[in-house]
Amino acid sequence: MADIPTRQAFGEALCEIGESNSRLIVLDADLASATRTGLFRDKFPERHINAGIAEMNMVGMAAGLAASGKIAVASTFAVFGAGRAYEAIRNMVCYPKLNVKIACTHAGLGVGEDGATHQMLEDIALMNALPNMRVLVPADAAEARQMAYEAINSEGPFYIRLARQPSETIYDDTYRLEPSGGIDVIKDGDDAAIVACGTMVAKSLEAAGILARDGISCAVLNFSQIKPFDSFNLIAYAKKAKAIVTAEEHSLKGGLHSIVASELAELHPTYVLGVGVDDKFGSSGPPDELFESYAITSADIAEKVRLALRKLI
Repeated sequence: MADIPTRQAFGEALCEIGESNSRLIVLDADLASATRTGLFRDKFPERHINAGIAEMNMVGMAAGLAASGKIAVASTFAVFGAGRAYEAIRNMVCYPKLNVKIACTHAGLGVGEDGATHQMLEDIALMNALPNMRVLVPADAAEARQMAYEAINSEGPFYIRLARQPSETIYDDTYRLEPSGGIDVIKDGDDAAIVACGTMVAKSLEAAGILARDGISCAVLNFSQIKPFDSFNLIAYAKKAKAIVTAEEHSLKGGLHSIVASELAELHPTYVLGVGVDDKFGSSGPPDELFESYAITSADIAEKVRLALRKLI
């Protein structure tokens, strides 16, 4: 499978699902071309609504459609969807537990030159804190397609975090998402475990390859289903490995690192270090340069594993 953005794969999957599910309605906030919901608009114009640059109204419309028996997908950039529309998602979607799927693209530093105002680094923290919300972060295009089907075919609120940049291919077309939540062990290992989500899964696999050349056996766990969280398998690897390192294109505050550390502190105290954005806003620049500047490359992950094994931080 070619390396394509998860936003593209999700948009294509919506079109596939729309063929057989007439209840599906897709809404956007004047960004259909960028989010790729324009693919659905072009195919099913009567089931697409452009709410304009009014994200809270879009969520309210989606809630009304869901209350009327429709399956509503509301899509925009993560900074506008999870950020600007947070209160509407909280009170109109999660509180009444309506069948609305919030699909937000352009999350993280990969937005690049658009800069700090558009680089949403807090959305996992915000959405994970909401009761009744499921939180999904696909690692590649195949997983994004699976998550589209899982969200549409399941009742209740979903938040799906999608990237702007192409995602390296990890899975083929035979991959199937575990519907009840859970991790996917992409690579096994005994010395350390890297717990990653989204774009950082591919970088974690690269890091494991770097470490293997030094004789370090490192597992890579794809925690694409942030909520519900698979504590059982996390603890199994915490008991097996000497250290755990988390990796995410998100703030370390409230994101995957905070969730993993909290779970382990309560259930199985373990040495945990994190690779992510350390309490900073983003900045403007090419994505690859930003990843280096914010120390979230495969080399950074490998170095953090070495430090964790030596208990140097």
